[in-house]
Amino acid sequence: MPVPTVAPDPFLTAFRGSFTAALRWPQLDALWARVRADAGGGWYLYAIGEPPPARPASAAEVEHFVAELDRLLRAEHTADYCGIVYADDPAAPTLIKVYDPNNLGMVCGSSTQPPLPGWVLSKLPPVDLPATRLLAANRRRWWQRLFARGPTT
Repeated sequence: MPVPTVAPDPFLTAFRGSFTAALRWPQLDALWARVRADAGGGWYLYAIGEPPPARPASAAEVEHFVAELDRLLRAEHTADYCGIVYADDPAAPTLIKVYDPNNLGMVCGSSTQPPLPGWVLSKLPPVDLPATRLLAANRRRWWQRLFARGPTT
């Protein structure tokens, strides 16, 4: 009897695909502008280590998340370059990986077990990525606090 084949998960296929880094801060600004222009377009906001979201974020949640994440990255990644945000297509992103500046490890290079990003913005419903590390308590609190008050304008 043939073994049934399981279709690959679209999110995992996209997640394991090719990505381009926003190497400079102006490139990140341009990427965020594209996300903001499409804020109501069905973005899932996923903090690795938390359960994946069951629904896309609202436009206000996307705006709030991008603003707060940008603030965090610029405060904690004090280099004159970015290099920790990767998009599947910078001109028309559908999946963005953001690495935590306080837990970079070895982001670059090839590996059979590359490190997981800290956050993912995706047009596809994410699946629970296998945790290779525990989410730091301060990052868990940051994520939980981010939407506790609701988006700010």
